[in-house]
Amino acid sequence: MIRKQENINMVGKLAIIVLAMFAFGYALVPLYKAICEMTGINILALGEKNIAGATSQAPANTQVDKTRLITVEFDANARGPWDFKPAMRSLQVHPGELATVMYEFQNVQNRKMAAQAIPSYAPSQAAAHFNKLECFCFQQYTLDAGEKKQWPVAFVIDPKLSKDVTTITLSYTFFEVGGKTPAAPVASMKSTSKEAVKEGA
Repeated sequence: MIRKQENINMVGKLAIIVLAMFAFGYALVPLYKAICEMTGINILALGEKNIAGATSQAPANTQVDKTRLITVEFDANARGPWDFKPAMRSLQVHPGELATVMYEFQNVQNRKMAAQAIPSYAPSQAAAHFNKLECFCFQQYTLDAGEKKQWPVAFVIDPKLSKDVTTITLSYTFFEVGGKTPAAPVASMKSTSKEAVKEGA
């Protein structure tokens, strides 16, 4: 009889332990969410809100310097039978902000041609701070006779760029592959910043 009572007590204790473990495991999810939200690492909570259809937004990019605007001017030069131009002539961006501009190409020859582009920057100090994430200049392209194409340049200007620079000219020279590769062009200085002009004076 005593042994039977001990067995009942043991079963009761085991049941309590199992229930406690289940409750602890169940409580981990809201506990994890609370910790994530307190520390700012709220990937789980954010994902569940999006699945539920709530209007949540990703945290703002704190690397964007909204106190500054830089004018980026786009220049295009073709060495050979190409129509080559940017879709827009200039764009104002904040340092740290992702921007995209399209360039338009057409092979006006009656034969297939392979070509590549070389970029240059003015002022020259901007080159180290002009980060291209996507660019047609990364590879060669082949266009059939009369073929037209559009390719993007996606870029971010490093916020560490000197505050003296307010205008950057991004210049591309497009040339036929197979001939002598031209030297990197000097971008037009007609629309660079006053600071850049002073620097070259």
